[in-house]
Amino acid sequence: MDAHTLDLLGFEKVRELLAGYAASTLGRDLARQTEPSLDPGTIRKEIQLTTEMVEALGLNQAPPFAGLHDVRLVARRAQIGTMLTAEQLIEVAEALNCTGAMYRYRMRLAEHLSGIIDHLSGIEDLGTVGKSIGGCIDGRGHVLDMASRDLAAVRQKLFDLDEKVKAEIRRLLRDPELRKILSYPNATVHGDHYVLPVSVNHRHKVNGVVHRVSGTGETVFIEPASIANLSAERVQLKADEDREVKRVLRRLSSEVGKVSKPLIYSLEVIAKLDLITARARYARDFNMWPPDVNTEGKLWLRQARHPLLEAMFRNDPVAEAPPPGSGSSAPSSKLKTRSVVPIDIRLGIGFNLLVITGPNTGGKTVTLKTTGLLCLMAQCGMHIPAGEGSLVPVFRHILADIGDEQSLEQSLSTFSSHITRISSIFQVADEHSLILLDELGAGTDPTEGAALGRAILDQLDSVRGRAIVTTHLGDLKTYAFNNDRAENGAVEFDIETMRPTYRLHIGQFGMSNALKIARRLKLPKDLLRKAHKYLKKRKGKSGELARLQELRLEAEQAKVDALAARHEADREKEQLARERAALDNQAAERAALNELRATLKTGTVVTVQRFGSTGKVVKVDAKKQTVTVSVGIGQWEVPFEEIFPA
Repeated sequence: MDAHTLDLLGFEKVRELLAGYAASTLGRDLARQTEPSLDPGTIRKEIQLTTEMVEALGLNQAPPFAGLHDVRLVARRAQIGTMLTAEQLIEVAEALNCTGAMYRYRMRLAEHLSGIIDHLSGIEDLGTVGKSIGGCIDGRGHVLDMASRDLAAVRQKLFDLDEKVKAEIRRLLRDPELRKILSYPNATVHGDHYVLPVSVNHRHKVNGVVHRVSGTGETVFIEPASIANLSAERVQLKADEDREVKRVLRRLSSEVGKVSKPLIYSLEVIAKLDLITARARYARDFNMWPPDVNTEGKLWLRQARHPLLEAMFRNDPVAEAPPPGSGSSAPSSKLKTRSVVPIDIRLGIGFNLLVITGPNTGGKTVTLKTTGLLCLMAQCGMHIPAGEGSLVPVFRHILADIGDEQSLEQSLSTFSSHITRISSIFQVADEHSLILLDELGAGTDPTEGAALGRAILDQLDSVRGRAIVTTHLGDLKTYAFNNDRAENGAVEFDIETMRPTYRLHIGQFGMSNALKIARRLKLPKDLLRKAHKYLKKRKGKSGELARLQELRLEAEQAKVDALAARHEADREKEQLARERAALDNQAAERAALNELRATLKTGTVVTVQRFGSTGKVVKVDAKKQTVTVSVGIGQWEVPFEEIFPA
């Protein structure tokens, strides 16, 4: 896909919104790297996975992502023999336990969620290794005594030695002569050594090693000689403890190395599931629907909403404006939440080129961006903020020229920048492209701009792709009247409220509202009459255009009604076909089961439904339609209906 177009449409912001619904860094990274696919099969599969996860969330079957960490690099290091730290092993243990939870989650999923079940089919329960690590290291990264017998023995010796040291310290502190020369009547610890705070004037009265001097120089901290020998022994035991701890860490790291391959594979599968779940949560939160993907170039977005505007408006209450004519310009204190006005957009069904006209800030640019973004979202396997039954084709290229893009780096004017961009678009556009051009012909003389605009529309028509173009130029409004593959569209403007409604009407072209607005704003009547007189001279055929627009609008409405009816009939037909296929599968399974039960023999291993386990056939009674099966330590007579393949 064209990187410049993705930037113009704000696709990166959609990816960030999606990443916000992920449960782990793995899922967030995948969300930020999401790219539109060009393969229809892949797109349909991804949308189906999103749909299944939406249903799973509705059934309170959310995946258990607790403990999911990106430990792939750590696992690879363990695979080549590197000793992992205790903290790294804790993260690995949590990830291993997550694989076990995900393995059991797959077992609990509803049977009809086959796509998710298949996606998780390769995950192994590696939780036993995780529990092994958890039995040796606590949550703070401390290697437990139970990790090995030798470690427990060394720590017991350390404990006994510490008790000896403490007992000796207590004995010394009970000596009244020694207490007289202490700066304060307690021992303290310096590093791994117990020391006594002795006044510097009495330093010579205590036999031992000076470890430090106080900041004032009045106190020296001395380790008594009777304790120093024990401290030397303690240093040796600490070295033994450290050696045993490393031995435990190496053993656990080796266990991680043995399962590193299935762990890395499982993490990548779970990361993809996190992305699927993020898509589903996003879809549920914003009331999105799965689009029907086609390869015939049919685009029909029903009640489409711009995803970024909807996210922005959701928690952005604004003060209500006073009603028109109230005489007040101050907003009221009442707050309301803004909402996106949904629009219907159609391309590739009756026409390939849509020319949209209408007032500034009327929603023309939003229409372009909504169309492009929703197509990108669909090709990423996402649901889209549009009504059920929306159609989206697979576009090889989505190419856009939107906004006032004056190029300061290349010293190009706005007009020159647009022409340069359009030229680059035509170099790659083909019949599998969606082309979005904003304000065609603007930025130059209206007459020359209209002529250039018509030539560009002709070129778009010859490319045979799908294109939406917005323009202010009146001469381009009639283009669709002379081209069966083109259609007009107009964004609505409410004369009464003096505001755009942001609604899109296909089959209309935007009429100039200048004189109507001027009349509502109380411009002098004599001036308005002169304006109408000049307008009649310039537009002698305005009545014919208005009548032609009415006819096209009626035809458009009839076409939309017919398309909706046909689309609904197609969906019902597909649903019936799926139900028929399911019934056929059930019949085939019943036939296979009946054949199995008819050919049962002694010694055959079967699954017994009531016990949920396997057993061996001991005896078959075809007359009674029962089977005697050995399960565990007993034999049971069960009807044929409870016998299934092992």
